Amino acid sequence: MANIKDIPVSALDGSDVSLNDFGGPLLVVNVASKCGLTPQYAGLEELAKTYGDKGLTVVGVPCNQFMGQEPGTAEEIATFCSATYGVTFPLLAKTDVNGDDRHPLYAELTRHADADGEAGDIQWNFEKFLVNADGEVVNRFRPRTEPTDPTVIAAIESVL
Repeated sequence: MANIKDIPVSALDGSDVSLNDFGGPLLVVNVASKCGLTPQYAGLEELAKTYGDKGLTVVGVPCNQFMGQEPGTAEEIATFCSATYGVTFPLLAKTDVNGDDRHPLYAELTRHADADGEAGDIQWNFEKFLVNADGEVVNRFRPRTEPTDPTVIAAIESVL
């Protein structure tokens, strides 16, 4: 089983970043600014504020693969997230999460099944993966599961 935190990624501004720099658990979420689920940013920010001091890092991964719902530049994405939802958690570079150009991070994440035992492609924006402090995927939540859903909260609290 690969350590998710060892997979090289880039920050939204294009600079290299290591997920190992975030010592505790991660909640990795593919995000988009023009989606019906975009208001989930508020719940993700709430999780970041509530559990950040306990070690959780929410990591947003902008993706434009679902009906072109993340068309912006890195600067536009950063401005939208900050101005609209007060996002303080880190955002990675815009990334493909499915298909031939799928980022290695998502090649590993999508190997893991959700609560119904289904692995494979990301279904839509705002699919969530909980990764423990050791870099192992421990939960997968489908897009319509709100960030503040009790099952998500319980899973986060179990890895803190």
